[in-house]
Amino acid sequence: MIAKVTAMDKILERALLYDFYGELLTAHQKEIYEQFVLDDLSLSEIAESEGISRQGVHDLVRRCQKALEGYEAKLHLVEKFLAVKEKVARIDRVLEEWQREKDDPEEIIERLRDISSEIIEDL
Repeated sequence: MIAKVTAMDKILERALLYDFYGELLTAHQKEIYEQFVLDDLSLSEIAESEGISRQGVHDLVRRCQKALEGYEAKLHLVEKFLAVKEKVARIDRVLEEWQREKDDPEEIIERLRDISSEIIEDL
């Protein structure tokens, strides 16, 4: 079970990196990386359709992954996106809690302002 979760996290990580930085790859790199990550084709299937060796596809996918990870290490766009997404989820939880329990509106406003400030700091 844990191996499946880890594999799913890796797939999600690759997809997010591609979403944020994929346009920085060449057209050929994008095509091969999309087939491997988004279309879930095997290295052999890609190699056959592109007329290159399986090892060539493997090397290209590895270079693309390394490049995308390098962009993230410098720019942190995915990290910031995930942090903001988590804070927006916190806002939703605060509002749901308020709706259920009808807490003091001033306290809710203060909590929302705190989360809002954290989001601004992340950006």
